[in-house]
Amino acid sequence: MKAPTLSYWHVWTGDDGGTRQTRCALTNFAMQSMGGNAAPQWNAEICESKANVMVCVLPVGWVGDWHENPKPQWIIPLSGTWYVETMDGTRVEMGPGEISFGADQHTKPDADGHFGHKSGTVGKEPATLMLVQLDDPRFVAARPGIFG
Repeated sequence: MKAPTLSYWHVWTGDDGGTRQTRCALTNFAMQSMGGNAAPQWNAEICESKANVMVCVLPVGWVGDWHENPKPQWIIPLSGTWYVETMDGTRVEMGPGEISFGADQHTKPDADGHFGHKSGTVGKEPATLMLVQLDDPRFVAARPGIFG
């Protein structure tokens, strides 16, 4: 049985201080039980860190103008659709089942004063997101590939 691969978007800061989005993949899955009598399943341990977990409901039409992620964070849409636009002009829309890792700290404003990323809701329903903010300096401004 072949191990699964899970893709995610990684928002990051380049050497020029501008932000980008790169499609990455989690590939370090191992077949293991969660304990007790549970059958083995595919698990990928991403990182061990202190974390803050929150759920956010973004109203219809919500826009988060240009800003950096406050902490390195995994963002998992639970319902609705939201978008992330980085300074390089890339705009990615994500819905339930898609994942983003926001690590765009230490950006530099461009000629228009934009820094970090812009985000917002898409469509006629709120977007509900789960955020897992990592309290670990190893992940601040982390580049793609940090998770394997």
